[in-house]
Amino acid sequence: MHEPALRAAAFGSDPLPDPAALRGSGSPRERLLAAVVLGAQGRYAAAATLLDVLRQERDPVMASLAASTLASHRRQLGGHRQARALDGEAFAKAAARTSEPDPDGLDAAGARADALLGLAADNLALGRLGAARRLAARAAAEDDRWRATVRGGWVGAEIELAAGQGADAVPHAERARETARARGAQRHIVKSGIVLAVALLAAGEPDHRQISDDLVGNAMAQAEECELLSLSWPAALVAADLRPGHAEEYRFRLAQVLHAVLRSADPCGRRVAGESPWVPVPGG
Repeated sequence: MHEPALRAAAFGSDPLPDPAALRGSGSPRERLLAAVVLGAQGRYAAAATLLDVLRQERDPVMASLAASTLASHRRQLGGHRQARALDGEAFAKAAARTSEPDPDGLDAAGARADALLGLAADNLALGRLGAARRLAARAAAEDDRWRATVRGGWVGAEIELAAGQGADAVPHAERARETARARGAQRHIVKSGIVLAVALLAAGEPDHRQISDDLVGNAMAQAEECELLSLSWPAALVAADLRPGHAEEYRFRLAQVLHAVLRSADPCGRRVAGESPWVPVPGG
């Protein structure tokens, strides 16, 4: 009943669905899509409630997608070790499975790619650069459709940034942004703008700082407009570095958003955020 609206919110041009669509009823696919949207809004506890049930689904592909979605939410709060276990679970459930193709990758190949890209990001955060590269390459071989391409671009850029190769990160980030824009996927456009801004800044070209500043400004505005709290605070964090004259203003906004996000997180989410060196927890 709500699937078209939820797809438009999760993967399309309308990130703000009717609240009735997010109430957790409907088919497993609708509940998965609702959890994706709730996570994007920073409502991690509500998302986890749906995903923990979906991880027990008899359909292994749906269970896999639920596990990798929960992993991404843990990772957004800095819980890379917790995410790695969930991504491993997701890959195990989807391995050697087949299913009807889905336009947004909510199928067996997409589930394997999601899990592999999640594992790549988890290993990267844990300092395992070689493993991250291998896993990202496996994901690209598994699925070359729009969503895997965008997420692969994010991870590819992050790998190069971690390797100190800012210039090499730029093509990955540009590919992600171009693919997201071609698909009209608003949430993915916002995140791709943030990733590209960081990559351009790291590349160090003289004209890149203004481009990065514009990208972050647009990403912040779009994240606020679309109530994408999971992206608002990373955008504010980058903006504080890009605009030192307004750094305190951005850090204040960052603290406001993180406070709201952590109030809406489940106990595990709050704990991993508090333990993470990556998340500037308010008052920490």
